Amino acid sequence: MSLSDSQKTTVSTWIAEGKSLADVQRLLREEFSISMTYMDVRFLVDDLDIVFAEPEAEVVEDADAKVEEPEVIDAQPTGVTVDVDAIPRPGALVNGSVVFSDGVKLGWQLSSAGQLGLIPGDDPTYRPNPEDVQEFQTQLQAILQQKGY
Repeated sequence: MSLSDSQKTTVSTWIAEGKSLADVQRLLREEFSISMTYMDVRFLVDDLDIVFAEPEAEVVEDADAKVEEPEVIDAQPTGVTVDVDAIPRPGALVNGSVVFSDGVKLGWQLSSAGQLGLIPGDDPTYRPNPEDVQEFQTQLQAILQQKGY
């Protein structure tokens, strides 16, 4: 889907204001009634040569100032946990669930063609951090080898 020049300018403005790709996707739908996938929005931003602004580091004026540790309330266990379901979903060779280090639980499935995919949860825009994805893949590989896949 192509956007008008004014719409492209608006998208550039949103990114300059610090909006995320998910925010831009939502705003396109709300403001212009344009429905795009997350990946399409990512390609749009890339095509427009828009660079995301890096957040500026905080400058500490007093080197002797004490740094307060943030208070941890109801801390979730860290790490990634992978489970395999006993009965595969239709069209899946094997499937299960994964809990990422931030506590978000998603389903996963491995198709008979060897394609691994995450099944979106409550927040379809959620993306686990790259370290968690690597840990998930490592654990999954070990579990599947144990089970003879």
